[in-house]
Amino acid sequence: MGTAFSAINQPFGNKITVDGTSYLYFGGTAYLGIPKNPAFIQLYVEGINKFGLNNGTSRNNNIQLGIYDEAENVAAGRYGAEAALITSSGYLAAQLTVKALSNLGEVSYAPATHPSLWLNTPPVAPDSFTIWKAETTERINASTAQNWVLISNSMNNLMPEIYDFSFLNQIDASKKLIVIIDDSHGIGVNNRGLSVYSSLPDRPNTEYVVVASMAKALGVDAGIILGSQQIIGLLKKSAVFVGASPPAAAGLYAFINAGEIYQTAWQKLQENIDLLANNLSSTWKYEPGFPAFLIDNPQIDRHFFKDQILISSFPYPSPTSAPINRIVLSSWHEKSDIEKLISIINA
Repeated sequence: MGTAFSAINQPFGNKITVDGTSYLYFGGTAYLGIPKNPAFIQLYVEGINKFGLNNGTSRNNNIQLGIYDEAENVAAGRYGAEAALITSSGYLAAQLTVKALSNLGEVSYAPATHPSLWLNTPPVAPDSFTIWKAETTERINASTAQNWVLISNSMNNLMPEIYDFSFLNQIDASKKLIVIIDDSHGIGVNNRGLSVYSSLPDRPNTEYVVVASMAKALGVDAGIILGSQQIIGLLKKSAVFVGASPPAAAGLYAFINAGEIYQTAWQKLQENIDLLANNLSSTWKYEPGFPAFLIDNPQIDRHFFKDQILISSFPYPSPTSAPINRIVLSSWHEKSDIEKLISIINA
């Protein structure tokens, strides 16, 4: 692939035209197809007309737009939390959270946690979530320390693997846990389009704090934190929250009013996932309901490229690693797009 593919000058969608050739595109993180959803764009334009392009004032300013509190209340209700906090990016939401809460107990990082959750240097962790949860349970139960901060993604979207947090019930109930979970790739998609927050085990002495980018499935350039009233209140007193400008109000106006749009897009995504999953061999790895499909074949992206199909392909975890090759579906894919993909796979 030439440099034209790294300098695309059109919106991403189910098709991309490069040098006069149209390609089917199966990559990215716009799982619900929101960046090209006409109804969502109409809401966004309404929001621009209502609130302007951006808002560079602190959330601590004496003159405030009311939509930020409204969006946080809507988000908390939608995703099953007591309260929510919205920032200008998922990265900021994660950094704000770990910096404010990591000193409240002994810290344990799960493997492959996103760099936005790191405090400074990359944390040391076992290779697999299964090993980490067993070691962490044993370590906490054997320790005299009472307060712990566990930090993890909700899933590994590359492999892909959705993590099961029911192991927390095996930890001594007297231990006090703060569990910080990055749900950037799950929010809007997993748990019937909700978030991991609503599926976590009901364990005593536990505060769950879910952080996420809203720029993936939800299609809004913002970050979100879900938690208890107490935790969100604490985070809103932090210097990071007070000093940072909020996201554009127009995007949050669209988010507030897009409940039905998200649900319709989620249903379409599930139909797309089912269509592809029912036509794949066991050489492909995927999680039910999540739109990423992995194959251990370093050449397959070139096979697809010959038939004008672009998939997600990049070296991981380092620039010298073998590429991770995945098909990523979106709600913007039509049935005919996936049928063409299936015919190429079967050929």
